[in-house]
Amino acid sequence: MESIALWQAGTLCGIVCWILVSSYCNVTPALRSLLQPWVAHHVDVGVPLILQIQRFRHRALDALFSGLSCVVSVPFYTAFLPVLFWSGHGKLARQMTLLMAFCDYMGNCVKDVVSAPRPSCPPVRRVTATKDEEENAMEYGLPSSHTLNTVCLSGYLLHYVLSYIQSRDALIAFAGFAVVCLLVGLVGLGRIYLGMHSLIDIIGGLIMGLVILAFWLTVHDYVDSFIVSGQNVTYFWTTLSFLLLFAYPTPELPTPSFEFHTAFNGVALGIIAGVQQTYSQFHHEAVPRIFTPQLSLAALLGRVLVGIPTILLVKFCSKALAKWTLPMVSNMLSIPIRSTSYIPALNGSVTLKKSDEIKQSGYLQKLFFYGHQQSFDVDTGIRFLQYAGLAWSVVDLVPSLFSYLGL
Repeated sequence: MESIALWQAGTLCGIVCWILVSSYCNVTPALRSLLQPWVAHHVDVGVPLILQIQRFRHRALDALFSGLSCVVSVPFYTAFLPVLFWSGHGKLARQMTLLMAFCDYMGNCVKDVVSAPRPSCPPVRRVTATKDEEENAMEYGLPSSHTLNTVCLSGYLLHYVLSYIQSRDALIAFAGFAVVCLLVGLVGLGRIYLGMHSLIDIIGGLIMGLVILAFWLTVHDYVDSFIVSGQNVTYFWTTLSFLLLFAYPTPELPTPSFEFHTAFNGVALGIIAGVQQTYSQFHHEAVPRIFTPQLSLAALLGRVLVGIPTILLVKFCSKALAKWTLPMVSNMLSIPIRSTSYIPALNGSVTLKKSDEIKQSGYLQKLFFYGHQQSFDVDTGIRFLQYAGLAWSVVDLVPSLFSYLGL
């Protein structure tokens, strides 16, 4: 018990120290000054290759690569992962959710540290067929998140399938590996064809993906064991999630990357908190799984029809509750806040402006003002709680409804 408390405290203290040291030493600007010129040069050098690939422009290729980008995007996985939980493959769903959150955090940190541009448009033709792609285009380029996520998630899925079927047939393993390589290759080629990334971005995403996947395959069993049977899991992960909102680099210019990190950070917390409470009821290894007599395809469809509206309702309610409570709590603690989108009344405002008031504030506020930040965007907290509530409902509230309805 003492060793558990020690490593948890050590981890959290290490993150706090990193936040303070990196802020004091201006680590992000220093790294950016070293890496950004080199990456930007390779982005410019890669433009002729992009133009050569785009010479094969065709509507069918536009549709193929745009569709493929949607299939491996964050919104797709956000919709896919709840169904995976409800299909009975809880361990796979847990691991892919946490791996997705980890990939999102690491990839977006590198994006915002380097702050390297995407290929210039024009001369490059950029295809943004969906709103999600338009938001992606607002991020920095290196690494390619689509490539990174595809390497990690498809690689882990292959590992899980081979372990689940317990096959030692080398031909099956080779076929699975070939499919994963083909998918990664098509995604990488598609990102270049669509004008979203240069070759250096794809290579960066591929290398980061392989490193993260190798690391995750080493620790995933320990992580899952901690989640389902560890001590102080919810308290530890809540604190960790809060700190990770601060342990994030400031980009050269604002991008949506931090918003994506905040959302998946909340998702990870909601999943872990819910699974911790209901593992023995809904998520143990003996639960019915899809394509078995205990859980038919029709039953899964019924679960989806009940579950999707429920989690969307919880997401709406969580957002409304957070919009009401967070400004009130911030005012009570004299924390200056603003809102960029969720609360129009706070748009561009600061609830505490005078420096004298800041100097006379308590220790909590002084801690928040470390790094000379004038105010905090309350939208971050709203988004975090909104997605945490959604994820909690996926693994706790909705399975309870399934049990009540006999699904």
